[in-house]
Amino acid sequence: MVSGFRIESDSLGEVEIPQAAYWGVHTARALENFRISGVSAASHPHLVRAIAAVKHAAAMANEEVGALEPRKAQAIAEACADIERGRYHEEFVVDVVQGGAGTSTNMNANEVIANLALERLGCARGRYDVLHPLDDVNRCQSTNDVYPTALKIAVSAAFADLSVEIVLLSEAFTAKGREFRHVVKVGRTQLQDAVPMTLGQEFAAFGVTLAEDTARIAETLPLLAETNLGATAVGTGVTAAPGYAQAAVRHLRALTGLDLKAASDLVEATSDTGVFLQASGVLKRTAVKLSKICSDLRLLSSGPQSGLGEINLPPRQAGSSIMPGKVNPVIPELVNQIAFATAGADVAITMAADNGQLQLNAFEPLIGHLLLQHIAWLTRGCATLRTLCVVGISANEERLARQAAGSVGVVTALTPRIGYAAAAEAVRQALATGADVLDVVVDSGLLDRDSAEQLLRAGV
Repeated sequence: MVSGFRIESDSLGEVEIPQAAYWGVHTARALENFRISGVSAASHPHLVRAIAAVKHAAAMANEEVGALEPRKAQAIAEACADIERGRYHEEFVVDVVQGGAGTSTNMNANEVIANLALERLGCARGRYDVLHPLDDVNRCQSTNDVYPTALKIAVSAAFADLSVEIVLLSEAFTAKGREFRHVVKVGRTQLQDAVPMTLGQEFAAFGVTLAEDTARIAETLPLLAETNLGATAVGTGVTAAPGYAQAAVRHLRALTGLDLKAASDLVEATSDTGVFLQASGVLKRTAVKLSKICSDLRLLSSGPQSGLGEINLPPRQAGSSIMPGKVNPVIPELVNQIAFATAGADVAITMAADNGQLQLNAFEPLIGHLLLQHIAWLTRGCATLRTLCVVGISANEERLARQAAGSVGVVTALTPRIGYAAAAEAVRQALATGADVLDVVVDSGLLDRDSAEQLLRAGV
């Protein structure tokens, strides 16, 4: 033993491992091979906890079916429980971008859990003759059922976080809808003046459209609850003890609180990544809709003097290094960029799903990283938009009132009474003379003022 190091070996030879590390030789190989993103699995705590839960359930199932002696199973279960509580995540050091379908992350987990369990048994790290990362921690398992099962659990947990923030953001927009319900403005279609509406209606619609996306996420969760745990390498269950698969799913259901169920065809479930395509599509839908709202906020607040200037966003920072006093809509811009990145990630996930050949998709690490990263980004983006922007938005009521009063679009509300042709002629005269279109209608004898004003009020 070299001072400060221990020696571990695999089929390729011996490697020096830092004595303080809970990971071992297989993790060391991965650290050497995959120096790509600089982002480790520890950056996705939902995934680390989910892997630990899978290993925990496997240990309990192995003990139940007689495949693992109780003292080992107990030590493994206790180690996993610590990780599930958030401890030792820094030991999950392998880069998220890796070859091998997630094998390196699974090996990393096996080694960390084994060495934590060895400490509980009173043994030094690396004493794999007592408790082995593969023979014991990975008993009856393969990366090919552990990793996708853990990823589905992690995505479910991440979606739960996102749903909370979407609901809060939806409620914030709905509250602004109530606050602005009396503020009349000009609605626009194709960036051209259309018909009157209220600013409250516009903001309430933002709230409704976001609430719809929580329902779309909820529809995806049952698909994520289908697991291939027990399938081992390709779905045949080779090396798994009789009764293990059923017991493992049952224990995992209890540990996670999720309504997990075994897939009806484990071979199909091991090769299929359709659920991740579904999750990515739902995520992209939410991101794009939120980006559209943020683009609307930027347009509505544009100016402040020569733009639309209908609303004021809370000022957050100086907007220019050369133009004094300029303030930019930085929070909506931030969320726009999150949405752009999410849409790009959906393309990468699609390509990864398409290129999983035969009985396994080798590219699930990229799929998992991109899904978890962009769910997390969108979750934080929703919280940031709500707290630093939406709750502080105010209306430029006088400007909106002037625009609404002078808009020729109000004549649309009068067309049922005066007809399309007469209304179009009133608009032409108003634009040519600069007169108020309502005055043109009244002066032309098409309607008396009381009737016209009543129709306008009904049209808002």
